[in-house]
Amino acid sequence: MLATPQTIAIMKQRYGANCAGSFQELDFGTPLVDGPVTITLFPAGHILGSAQVRLTYGGRVAVVTGDYKTHADSTAQPFELVPCDLFVTEATFGLPVFQHPDPGQEITRLLASVAAQPERCHVIGAYALGKAQRVIKLIREAGHDAPIFLHGAQEKLCAYYASQGVDLGNLQKALDRDKASFPGHIVIAPPSALRDRWSRRLPDPVVCQASGWMTIKQRAKQSGVELPLVISDHADWNELTDTITATGADTIWVTHGREDALVHWCRSRGLKAEPLYMQGREEDAGE
Repeated sequence: MLATPQTIAIMKQRYGANCAGSFQELDFGTPLVDGPVTITLFPAGHILGSAQVRLTYGGRVAVVTGDYKTHADSTAQPFELVPCDLFVTEATFGLPVFQHPDPGQEITRLLASVAAQPERCHVIGAYALGKAQRVIKLIREAGHDAPIFLHGAQEKLCAYYASQGVDLGNLQKALDRDKASFPGHIVIAPPSALRDRWSRRLPDPVVCQASGWMTIKQRAKQSGVELPLVISDHADWNELTDTITATGADTIWVTHGREDALVHWCRSRGLKAEPLYMQGREEDAGE
């Protein structure tokens, strides 16, 4: 496994120390020569340690983004644009309808709801890796310094982010508290926990979910979400199209999401574009 040191550390935390046959750390911006190919990693902006891969061969450059976003996020290294000839991009939100709002505005809506309903707690469904830490950091940056309660599945990764210099403030275990502790407070939990027995301990919670998919109101309604928060760790339509243009690439391969719309957009602008239909890549409902 070739990856950034932080990606390897997160893998070991999530899947165990021996989850890969071997590990090789590669820092951002450090070239690795493998025969005729030079491999270099650059920040993808998706989560802490996430990387784009630049492959240089015979004077040509290919960049594989993996998951990425270009908007500011103080819990991850900022996305770095890498000029290339071939650009392989994700397309999780590759439709024009997906134009994410400023996440700070979403947090303002959240904190206004917390202030207006002090007798209730607010439980936010947020994916345990990356999303939970980003939401917590956004809440802190908005000036909310009260304790935030965590589902057990998120404790280790929050502790790892803190060890990497991401200050998440006062975090406490939700499991250690009785119902009387929660009114007026914020609880962070995996989206799946919003619908299981774990959530029953919370007093009349305002169910929230932080995801780019919350753009789709019907999806939020079907999930029982009272306060949808459109906060995404993936590039939206404008980020995708702006990044494709900025790379200067003349060939675009599109994968993981709404490939057809983005391929059409590229072809209409004279770019060579093809969809890559990868086995095992499904819609990321936990995004």
